[in-house]
Amino acid sequence: MPYKVGSLFAGVGGICQAFKNSGCNVIWANEIDNSACETYRLNHKTTKLIQKDIKKLTKNELDAIDILVAGFPCQPFSQAGHGKGFKDERGQLFFEASRLLKELKPKAYFLENVRTLASHDDGKTFETIRHEIEKAGYSFIPFILNAAKCTNIPQGRERIYIVGFKDEKKYSFLKPIKINELEYSKNALSAKFKIPKHINEKPKDIKFFLDDKFIEQSDIYNNQNSEIHRKIMQSVIDEKTVYQYRRYYVRANKSNVCPTLTANMGAGGHNIPIILHNGIIRRLNPKECFNLQGFPKQFKLPNNISRAQLYKQAGNSVVVPMVEKIAKEIVRVLDARRS
Repeated sequence: MPYKVGSLFAGVGGICQAFKNSGCNVIWANEIDNSACETYRLNHKTTKLIQKDIKKLTKNELDAIDILVAGFPCQPFSQAGHGKGFKDERGQLFFEASRLLKELKPKAYFLENVRTLASHDDGKTFETIRHEIEKAGYSFIPFILNAAKCTNIPQGRERIYIVGFKDEKKYSFLKPIKINELEYSKNALSAKFKIPKHINEKPKDIKFFLDDKFIEQSDIYNNQNSEIHRKIMQSVIDEKTVYQYRRYYVRANKSNVCPTLTANMGAGGHNIPIILHNGIIRRLNPKECFNLQGFPKQFKLPNNISRAQLYKQAGNSVVVPMVEKIAKEIVRVLDARRS
């Protein structure tokens, strides 16, 4: 029997896709954003999507699950945001996830957020999250991974992931770890969980993720009368490099991978990666951003949603193959208890 998954802050379903790819059955998901729900429904037809405020979500309307997953809002803990943490209403939403963890009592959970969550407010935010998880009765295994080093996706996206298992609250780390080892509890499920390792190969070339069918004229930089266009045309000279226009200057990514896709790509477009491809200087289109998050090529984007919203959705999501590796490991550990 596949493990049953419930998803909070589901967005367009990146984490859901990863757990589905791992053989799980995502039976319900919760999301409040209208545009994200449009994209979710288009691609996850077998999952019950509950579109409402998580604060009003109750145990009684949710089917029992084995794994709870949540990519809770990252902007309050991000360097790119205002960093207000729990003083931000969105930061407070973490406590809704911990409430439902206590009420639903799944076998395991999975959390995802920006890497600066661990250092926010001199570590006090992270300590609060750890205490909440421990109070719910779960282990706390936090680690930071870069998708470009652990998968074949050429995006330098570093995120913190936290995994835990029921009735193992003593198995807890104070800060993100590289090796999952605690001396006293080797028989715990938590001790069997292995953090995905770096792979010994370079990620795929970015050209494998491009799709010219979705290019619009506004994506192309060729207007000699525009100072920004001229600046970009002078700087974007290498087909193997990904660039970004950072308000005042053009930045070349030295590591030959795409820089982290951000939610604010849709707000003015200054963070959207720029490439030279087939002699044309242009920014990535929304479909290519989803491709660079590792969504399947058949993933559909609604026609009735603005490109700004689609960029935001892509930037808010996860690198699917990265989460899939973690999901498969959770499944492997839970299977060990079954056998």
